[in-house]
Amino acid sequence: MSWNLLRRTGAPLHEVLELAHRVKPDIFLMQEATAEIDRLPEVLPGHYARFPLPGRIHGTACWSRFPFTHPPTPHTLPSGLIVQRTAQIIDFGTFSVANVHLSHGQVLNRRQLRTVAGLLRRRGLIMGDFNLVGPPLLPGFQDVGPRMPTHRMADLVPIRIDRCLTRGMTSLDATVLPNQSSDHHPIAVTLRITNTLRAPSWRERFALAVREKAAGDRAVRDRAERA
Repeated sequence: MSWNLLRRTGAPLHEVLELAHRVKPDIFLMQEATAEIDRLPEVLPGHYARFPLPGRIHGTACWSRFPFTHPPTPHTLPSGLIVQRTAQIIDFGTFSVANVHLSHGQVLNRRQLRTVAGLLRRRGLIMGDFNLVGPPLLPGFQDVGPRMPTHRMADLVPIRIDRCLTRGMTSLDATVLPNQSSDHHPIAVTLRITNTLRAPSWRERFALAVREKAAGDRAVRDRAERA
């Protein structure tokens, strides 16, 4: 399960706890989590880690029923001019998880996804607030998150930016959960580890190259128009 809590004015600890009791996730990923959430393992026994973004009061946090194979670690991602982004990598031995809150730039956040993919085990998932519109363009990964809006941009436009990408896993269920104080809906997925890993076909690789070139061309045009 994943939820962007919305720092300061968003979901407080008691809403996080209520959601965890109701959904009973095995793994609970959070973005924009502040120091208040550090009390979660005191009231919900489990394994926990939080990493604030550099220079910020909030960051990514994870709670798990299962022990971590290695302590979770933050990894610096390619970042924009304002916010330095990191990915929280959580290792469970047979698979690993990346908890992310990516940049808003549509070329940059796809670069960040490619960096994150290289940090994971052969079986892994990337989940969180992608700030991404359209296909993720990440070879070898399947977009298995729910296909419903998870956020309202400027409180008006419903968009799906909270995502889950998997490699070496099969999705059994994906759900958008009711919102509370945050501006994001929580999302929950049920996954099963698969015995085989599917490599992207040549058609998928070709389509990816075409889409990446188109995205790069759009970025160049946008910069030229702003100049």
